[in-house]
Parts: sequence; structure tokens; C-alpha cells
Amino acid sequence: QVQLVESGGGLVQAGGSLRLSCAASGRTFSGSIMGWFRQAPGKEREAVAAVTWSYGMAYYADSVKGRFTISRDNAKNTVFLQMNSLKPEDTAVYYCAARRAPNDGTWFRVTAYESWGQGTQVTVSS
Repeated sequence: QVQLVESGGGLVQAGGSLRLSCAASGRTFSGSIMGWFRQAPGKEREAVAAVTWSYGMAYYADSVKGRFTISRDNAKNTVFLQMNSLKPEDTAVYYCAARRAPNDGTWFRVTAYESWGQGTQVTVSS
């Protein structure tokens, strides 16, 4: 089991930026994937982005492409989500997630991840 702790959320105006961090402890696997998800009030949890630990291959939801960047620091077991040009519709609780298995085309599925962080609130004001 991997323990995940997110940080970096907050309140920002539309057009601003935030950087989220996710610190992982416990056993991580070279082929595994780290993902960011978000959940707005009254909505289902949705995928935002994911990255592989080993090669740093990144995947993005269409809604954030060109605005968000996911990266990882293997030495620190930390994954980042740089969010630029934020919009009010980006407001949500953001969760970090980890899965052991390599990507098989399911990186965007909530059920594909075994470990979850507690979430961090991101609020974008208009």
C-alpha cells in the first residue's frame, strides 16, 4: 500500500496558477502510474492527468490539455500538478492516486487505482 499526501491547494482568481504536490510513501513500483483526479460538488470524480514513475509519460484529460502539466521527482517520491490559466470550472477537490500496474489504456478510470490521498481543495474565483 502506498500512502499519499496532497498539498498546494487554495483560492486563486481566474487566470491564475497553482501547483499541487503529492508525496508518496511506502512501496512504489517502477512501472506504476500516479494520477490526479478531481471532484466538484454534485459531480463524479474525474481524471485530470497521470504520469508513469519510470519514464515520465504523461496523460491528460482534454479539459486541461495545454493548461496543466504533471511531473514527478523520483528521488523525492513526489508528483506535481502545475495548473495554469485556471478557470472557475476547475474548482474541485483534487486527489492524488497511485496504481501498481502499468498503463493499459485505463489511466483515467477511478477504479484503476488502489491508493488515494485525502484531497486538497482548489477554488477558482471569477
